[in-house]
Parts: sequence; C-alpha cells; structure tokens
Amino acid sequence: MQDLLKFRYFFLLFCLISCGDAPKKAPDTTDGNSSPENTIATETTGKVILFFGDSLTAGYGLELEEAFPALIQNRLDSLGLNYTVINSGLSGETTSGGRNRLDWVLNQKVDVFVLELGANDGLRGIPLAETRSNLQAIIDLVRKRNPDTEIVLAGMQIPPNMGPEYTTEFRKIFPELAEENGIALIPFLLEGVAGNPELNLEDGIHPTPEGHQIVRDNVWTVLEKVLQ
Repeated sequence: MQDLLKFRYFFLLFCLISCGDAPKKAPDTTDGNSSPENTIATETTGKVILFFGDSLTAGYGLELEEAFPALIQNRLDSLGLNYTVINSGLSGETTSGGRNRLDWVLNQKVDVFVLELGANDGLRGIPLAETRSNLQAIIDLVRKRNPDTEIVLAGMQIPPNMGPEYTTEFRKIFPELAEENGIALIPFLLEGVAGNPELNLEDGIHPTPEGHQIVRDNVWTVLEKVLQ
C-alpha cells in the first residue's frame, strides 16, 4: 500500500506542475487521470524508474493503477526489487512540451529514464526533423544531469494518415536514435495492442486495462535486461 501511495503521489505532483503547459485537444490530449486524490507523500527509497511520456503513460481513460507504469511497479514489488516507479505521463504531450518540462522533472536522481514521446507529434504531422531534434535534446539533457542514468526509448508507430513516406520515416526515428545514442529500445510500445478494437478504448488509440497489461510485457522485456 505504501508503494501505491508513493506512486500516486509522484504522478499527481508531476501532473499538477505540468498540466498548464499542455494543449487541450481531443482525443489525444484529454487527461483521464486529472481528478484530485488524497494521498500521503513518502520519501523515495531505493532506485527510481521514471516514465516520461504522454497519455499512453498516463493511462488515459483508466484508473492510475491500471496503467502500465503501475503494473511495472507491481512486477518489481513481486520480484522483491527495490525500485520506485514515477509516472510522469501527461496526456496530450508532444516532444516539444516534454522538452520544456523536463528540467523540473530531473530535479531528483533518476536511475532509469523511460522516454515515451512522439505519438502526438506523428498524429499532428509535426515535421520529423523537429520530433527527432526534441527527442535527442531530451536524451542529452538526461545524460547531462546524470550520466549514470540508464535511458530506455519507447518506439512508436502511427496510422498512415500522413502518407506512407511520413509514416515510414516516423517509425525509423526511434531505432535510429537508440542506435546513435547507445540506449535500449522498446521496438514498438503498442505491439500486439494497436489496431485491436478489443484492446483499445472507443477512440481506437488508447489501450484498455487488458491492453496495458500487454504494454507492460512489452516494456518489461526490455526493462528487465536494463535492470540486470
């Protein structure tokens, strides 16, 4: 229970600090976890894994404990691993928005930084060079603040709405950045979930609780190796 309270506290703290920076556009920018909750602040013990992302990380439309970062915390606890997961997901976040709020987020020591941004850029047709530049800037700042932080990049793909060339080049950004920076890559965060109506909410974009369980497994496959 203490771990869950701790997890909730950090998520709400980041959300309250950051929500003023995010544009409000449906459906990708609506925050499904913005309701205030009474929680108790506790000091972080052990190592910290910070999930820095958008509505996929925030768990849009679900209870906070149903989102994949909380499921990762449960996995860690079940294995007796002394890590605290911080959910710094903000619905509607773009790579530009994430870059702007990152400095505050890094006002603490982070042992593992999981970067999950870019989907909203792709859905809005933001120039690919801008998305790549922002992701690289985030990686650079994390390393500048703490060179020992392990970085995991979550790969993302988008529907072909913006045309095949844009879609293909967008998908390449993530493995290329991972290789160039020597960081771990989750090949596709939504592998096994994207495009399946039974595993997504009515908007067809955000996973259901069952979908988040699959996302957790996608993340854990890579994260487990990083923790070892």
